[in-house]
Amino acid sequence: MSDAAGLVQFMTAVGEMARGANAPSILPVWQRELLDARDPPRITCTHREYDQVADTRGAVIPLDDLDHRSFFFGPTQMSALRNGLPPHQRASTTFEILTACLWRCRTVALQPDPEEEVGVLCIVNGRTKFDPPLSAGYYGNACVSSAAVTSAGNLCRNPLEYALELVKKAKAEVTEEYVRSLADLMVIRGRPHITQVWSFVVSDTTKAGFRDVDFGWGKAVYGGPAEGAFLVSFYILSTNWQGETGIVVPVCLPAAAMQRFVQELEASLKDPPATTTNIKKSPSVVSSL
Repeated sequence: MSDAAGLVQFMTAVGEMARGANAPSILPVWQRELLDARDPPRITCTHREYDQVADTRGAVIPLDDLDHRSFFFGPTQMSALRNGLPPHQRASTTFEILTACLWRCRTVALQPDPEEEVGVLCIVNGRTKFDPPLSAGYYGNACVSSAAVTSAGNLCRNPLEYALELVKKAKAEVTEEYVRSLADLMVIRGRPHITQVWSFVVSDTTKAGFRDVDFGWGKAVYGGPAEGAFLVSFYILSTNWQGETGIVVPVCLPAAAMQRFVQELEASLKDPPATTTNIKKSPSVVSSL
């Protein structure tokens, strides 16, 4: 129905009217036909995130002993990751570096067969991929996913820059033609689910504007999920107890895998390790809205 940008626009409109406005500052635009499939529909790009992969090697993880934690990445942690990269890759975005790091650490922690294909699905804002861009008032869902895929062995054996190049390539593939091709795929294949065998989905909400929503009580301290799902992690803008602004990432893994994840992440960050908090023990990791 909507993506993060559309949801924030709706919440902002409600906040404006709650504070006395007669109408929202940005009027809503429906126009769902803007993202209809073409006639006839035709798949012109590769969409690995919708590959139907059979679980032939026991890739389904038991989900009865899950550990939920939140990891804070502030300036210190991101500098450690960035400085560990070759000079030509240090200009990569925070999203690209953090995604590459989490994908690699998570794969190491889950210990899949080295020959098994693993993927990270990046949720990309398709609103700006059109010429002209979609209207500012568009409420609908304009996000698309793009997958970086490799073997577990290659991902775990190679340094962070290997994963980073794959993530950057996946992001760069999202063009207007890619979005159109994906809309056509949904019609041709009957809205398939994303591949769930060894998949990891990341979505960056740090620039969505949740913290700017004001219902008359001031701006939000925090907006985002308290826990991550097994397949999905959100990047959420937050402030730690030291007053540093950074990104909180909820992560959910089987308990044994979580311990390996923390060890691998600390090794990636070297000094200091990421700040971690077990949500089960301390629900007030971040202040909720």
